[in-house]
Amino acid sequence: MGITGASGSLYAYTLIRALHQLEIDTHLIATEMGEKVMQFECGVKMDELKEYATIHSNRNLFAAVASGSFKTDGMVIVPCSMNTLGAIANGVGDTLLSRAASVVLKEDRKFIIVPREAPFNLIHLRNMTLLAESGACIMPASPGFYHKPTEIWELANFMVARILDMLDIDHELLERWGEKA
Repeated sequence: MGITGASGSLYAYTLIRALHQLEIDTHLIATEMGEKVMQFECGVKMDELKEYATIHSNRNLFAAVASGSFKTDGMVIVPCSMNTLGAIANGVGDTLLSRAASVVLKEDRKFIIVPREAPFNLIHLRNMTLLAESGACIMPASPGFYHKPTEIWELANFMVARILDMLDIDHELLERWGEKA
């Protein structure tokens, strides 16, 4: 899992906690700005996430997740800045986060990008197209409202539930459309 400096750290924090509760072994890489935004938006420092995930330095290209021989089920970058998205789309692997993303793509594993930007410009759209053509799932941070949320955590759970669905991970974060409460 990757966290970058885009707004939307609540989605990342909610996903990390959900994966932990589901007993999913999670590896976490955050950009420097991702760490700062997490602290600013959620009041959470990276050290506090050690109980939920194995944390890797974004500068450590020797980390296991930098190798295709390290088996993973996939990768999610949430939130994903346009800077990180552009680097990955254009094959730049100079950080652990972009290298791990490149590995997931080359190994044809599930790769989900959750951009949090508005509006998109043509460069953003072209970079997203490159990633989609390479096998990535582009899932903008656009929560639904048909479940009639009344609190912010319900919006975060909606997005995290959709991410978990894309990873084929069973969960009970929300009532599905057509299900009765």
